[in-house]
Amino acid sequence: MAMLEVKDLCTSFFTPSGEVKAVNGVSFNLDKGKVLGIVGESGSGKSVTAYSILQILTHPGKIVSGSIKFHDEELVGASDEKIREIRGNHISIIFQDPMTSLNPTLTIGNQLMEAILLHTGRNREQARERAIEMLEKVGINEPQKRMKQYAYELSGGMRQRVMIAMALACEPDILIADEPTTALDVTIQAQILELMQELQKEMGMAIIMITHDLGVIASMCDEVIVMYAGKVAERGTADAIFYTPKHEYTKGLMRSIPSIDSDEKTKLIPITGTPIDLLKLPSGCAFAPRCDCAMKICLQQHPEEFWVGRDHLAACWMNVKEGNVFEGRPEEEGEEETVNE
Repeated sequence: MAMLEVKDLCTSFFTPSGEVKAVNGVSFNLDKGKVLGIVGESGSGKSVTAYSILQILTHPGKIVSGSIKFHDEELVGASDEKIREIRGNHISIIFQDPMTSLNPTLTIGNQLMEAILLHTGRNREQARERAIEMLEKVGINEPQKRMKQYAYELSGGMRQRVMIAMALACEPDILIADEPTTALDVTIQAQILELMQELQKEMGMAIIMITHDLGVIASMCDEVIVMYAGKVAERGTADAIFYTPKHEYTKGLMRSIPSIDSDEKTKLIPITGTPIDLLKLPSGCAFAPRCDCAMKICLQQHPEEFWVGRDHLAACWMNVKEGNVFEGRPEEEGEEETVNE
């Protein structure tokens, strides 16, 4: 049984202009010890999905429908007390910007100890020892000195390490990393990702990695979900997504990545147009206005998720046109006949 089960999750923001359907029918499972990547451009619904799981949505955001089960226990509609028990103890999050996530008026030590005291039965002395231990574990030198410092006294990479230490201090079952390497230089990015992989193996936790950086996804994730306009466009193993993408949006993302093997005069191919207005979602595929392969049906009817391979689904009508769709999940690729329409 999956550790976390999200089914048909719909989260909206009710604004004066209308309902913004930020997450619109998202489903996925997360198994113990696995790394799930959620990728997509800004506004695709990645972070709102994470905030919905932890139920830290701010007004006017609200979970409209769907189910979020942690160890088969329903979280949607659960009491505030139950959610507080889950949050931090069992599911933790690393936010996107450590500078704005850390309190500038409190020392690093006070903030780490506060999280430990809130979610565990440790006293202040034990919480201090645990905080120092976690700073050592995430590779911060002179941890006792850092405990007395403020966020502005640390570099970006060290602040991110503090955020990781805070998230892991209570040994959660699931870690949600929301753009954990944003605004860090490539060297520090590599160190942070390596650190997360080491801690994940050591602690046996599952990770949900939210990012727009496909390089991060390729290096860390077992499974990948590609989101667009609040929906899942494609899902599958990392190899399937990178080597045999089956959604035109995913293909566009791949074409926009520079390759080390390409000629220096080779031009990158950007995805034309701008993201869809979530206040005015079309009846068809949301990506159709930006898609070079859009057909009449794409504008009229939103595609369901079609099986395009073992552990690989894509919500794109082009797979039906090209005969890449399986009638059901194939045991082995090519074992079942594809549907030609």
